[in-house]
Amino acid sequence: MKEKVVRKAILPAGGLGTRFLPATKASPKEMLPIVDKPMIQYAVEEAQACGIEEFIVITGKHKRAIEDHFDAAFKLEESLKKSGKKKLLEEINRLSHLNFAYIRQREALGLGHALSYARPFIRDEPFAVLLSDDIIDPDDTLLKDMIHLYRECKAPVLAIEKVPMSDISRYGVISGTREKENVYRIHDLVEKPPPESAPSDMAIIGRYILTPDIFEILENLAPGKGGEIQLTDALAGLLKRRTLYGYLFTGKRYDAGDKIGYLKATVDLALKNSEVSSHLKEYLIAVAERLKH
Repeated sequence: MKEKVVRKAILPAGGLGTRFLPATKASPKEMLPIVDKPMIQYAVEEAQACGIEEFIVITGKHKRAIEDHFDAAFKLEESLKKSGKKKLLEEINRLSHLNFAYIRQREALGLGHALSYARPFIRDEPFAVLLSDDIIDPDDTLLKDMIHLYRECKAPVLAIEKVPMSDISRYGVISGTREKENVYRIHDLVEKPPPESAPSDMAIIGRYILTPDIFEILENLAPGKGGEIQLTDALAGLLKRRTLYGYLFTGKRYDAGDKIGYLKATVDLALKNSEVSSHLKEYLIAVAERLKH
């Protein structure tokens, strides 16, 4: 039987973005810029680097800007051509060969609920899920490493990260047995446990390689924490049927759904941008000196 490769990615983008109000009152959180690209583009480029070229974006009300961003912009392209701005033209067309489908989630009823909308597009294939407000440093290879592990073990793979116990109640959390470096066989999953009952300090972060049997579980899943359809609960159900693995990420991740995480991502990625890094570094040094006095 021919091996099924990961060719598709789901990008959930139907949330309300309340932590960034009023900026997100009428604009998608996913379109907030980090240096010169919206945060959702970092996720798309990360997946593209793994050979993924088909994207299912789960959107909501006031999310049309996402669709427009990845669409052609003929007037802008013509203007850039006429003015000889070849580099900018190449930059805005760099993702033009990718395929996007957009599905509106009528109510924001949780990550599991959002994923269930993608079932007709996924069919019987494995797929990636990327939460675009979890920004992974572009120099890291998290998703590639997860896809490699999926091909090796033929089982769903969740990205996990060790987090302070004071933050553990913000995440889905796993317990598991270490099988080799950075790879854990999962024994249990709990959504947002209090620190005193958390099974470990290993939190699930916003990268998944999943198999289509998750959809049957989501379809029959009752609401969990917060009255929402929780993906972690569905994964706990899937664990009763098959093996799940956690891939421990030790690189750099930014929780850009949080204001401080967003600012850290902006500063660090700007310092990697050749156009602005030197001036920004000078400015940050000047600010640090000023704060000393």
